[in-house]
Amino acid sequence: MEPQLNQEVLKTAAAHDGPIETDAVIVGAGPVGLFQVFELGLLEIKAHVIDSLAYPGGQCVELYPDKPIYDIPAVPVCTGQELTNNLLKQIEPFGATFHFGQEVSTVRKQDDGRFFVETSKGTRFITKTIFIAAGVGAFQPRLLRVDGIEKFDGSQLHYRVRSPADFAGKNLVVVGGGDSALDWALNFCAANQDGNPHKAESVILLHRRDGFRAAPASVARMHELCDAMEMQFLVGQVSGYDEQDGKLSAVKVTGSDGITRVVPLDVLLVFFGLSPKLGPIADWGLDIERKQLKVDTEKFSTNVPGIFAVGDINVYPGKKKLILSGFHECALAAFAAAALIFPEKGKIHLQYTTTSPKLHKVLGVETPVFD
Repeated sequence: MEPQLNQEVLKTAAAHDGPIETDAVIVGAGPVGLFQVFELGLLEIKAHVIDSLAYPGGQCVELYPDKPIYDIPAVPVCTGQELTNNLLKQIEPFGATFHFGQEVSTVRKQDDGRFFVETSKGTRFITKTIFIAAGVGAFQPRLLRVDGIEKFDGSQLHYRVRSPADFAGKNLVVVGGGDSALDWALNFCAANQDGNPHKAESVILLHRRDGFRAAPASVARMHELCDAMEMQFLVGQVSGYDEQDGKLSAVKVTGSDGITRVVPLDVLLVFFGLSPKLGPIADWGLDIERKQLKVDTEKFSTNVPGIFAVGDINVYPGKKKLILSGFHECALAAFAAAALIFPEKGKIHLQYTTTSPKLHKVLGVETPVFD
């Protein structure tokens, strides 16, 4: 099920002969990539945005569109989908062009200092700057390694929850010991008590050991619900499965005692985390540290002038992988890029959206008059 988006604020690319000449190309259409459009737009820099997914939102939409986010400044709570829609609305005045379903395959610096960029679909650009906002890269969920079980992928075996309603009334086995596994197990279990339309018929949490990588409060809540017989927790690993009439009917769980038990189910949800893959980015001549791009903290520039990295894909001393940190990085990267794009302007002065008539014009809003 594709996410529901404000389609009217999306401008997708039309057919184009020859390379598209632009001031900025943003790789990644997650929340940080979208906010990079905004910060560039305030400086009158239009951008083209490329993403391997078929829609904007990145991890927020791909992995947890309906889960609440609580640490966006001035927004007490919103879902990943709501955050994406709000960012799309915010960047509407700047007319960014989106290129979905394609990955950047080639980046090559030209003699004139600009970059030649080509995607997996053959879309080509000549751009003055590049902003890499690709999250953890071309992320892929870590898979359950059981021979033959992959044939149920997408029907009864899932590595992400795109629509919680699809699991209503089902007998679920949730596998994993991190936040995602605990959060979804509690979500579907608590729904039984709270009248949530996404309620599951039953929830079994399965983890290879009784220690967790999740928030202590979630672990405590899980044990409370187990004690109240609202859900079950099993220690063990999936070692096989049963099927009936071509459908997954049960998983075989081998415990630490060496005994294998059969656990009936309707749906198997697996949360082993993500395996980040930089993909072609690894071949662009950038300084890399543990699959992340090294940047400075003044401009968020990589070691290649004109290529910036913002959000979870970058690394620097004290780095915190938070959306709000990525937003801050976008602002500084935009000012650094403006100096490269508009060298004739000299120093780019900071202006405030509350008081600047110039920014009000860029945003398409009226300048307020105060008594």
